[in-house]
Amino acid sequence: MVWQRELIRFTRTKTRILSSFIQPILFLFVLGYGMTTLVGTTGGFDFKKFVFPGIVSMTVVTTAIFSAISIVWDREFGFLREMLVAPVSRVSIVLGKALGGTTIATIQGTIMLALAPLIGVHLTVLLVLQVIALEALMAFALTMFGVFVASRIQKMEGFQVVMQLVLFPMIFLSGALFPLNGLPGWLAVITRLNPLTYAVDPLRHVVFAIQNMPPAAAARFATGVTIYGYTLPLMAEVAIVVVFAIVFLALAISAFGKPD
Repeated sequence: MVWQRELIRFTRTKTRILSSFIQPILFLFVLGYGMTTLVGTTGGFDFKKFVFPGIVSMTVVTTAIFSAISIVWDREFGFLREMLVAPVSRVSIVLGKALGGTTIATIQGTIMLALAPLIGVHLTVLLVLQVIALEALMAFALTMFGVFVASRIQKMEGFQVVMQLVLFPMIFLSGALFPLNGLPGWLAVITRLNPLTYAVDPLRHVVFAIQNMPPAAAARFATGVTIYGYTLPLMAEVAIVVVFAIVFLALAISAFGKPD
């Protein structure tokens, strides 16, 4: 019921649907074309193609986190209290909210794939399925993070401020918009401490795997997260995101178990 309600609420909010696409599209074309003009291409592989998986990730993350604002809205208008006193477990409420946000964010991220041919990114059926799976994991993890934060905030304004302060540093320091290799030491440490880094890199890896990148471009825009000279396997990165999701699932359930 909660899952279905989240989907219905989202589809009825046309401005929310539109706004969730505007920012990523602006980043893709303005930043992508602007940086391509500045840095040029490497063997025919330009910055637009590099940043595309990051923009897809940005769409998923932004939608997932802000889907949790419905919890604050329900609290302000008393609907959350009605759900909490209903004969349904709080685990079900948390999972319903999480699955609703995950579904919406995954759909929106997948829709962004329609822009791939416009910038020369090749897609296959297998690639799309891999991207959807990674989007869903990323969306679930970030929705759980948003649900946990929303469960402890009383006002919508407070949630928006907190999320803006947290969300944009997470995105900008995840490698979504710039390569992780060659960073200054202090910045490299911050990106490695950012859990979103381990969600963005696998998605970029599967996209790049079928792009026939020339060696120079593969070196310049290399995927993989390196820690003390060791490059983490792809599944290790996925495992980090899974752990992040489980931790915040547990925290969100615990937070819902406490009285306001």
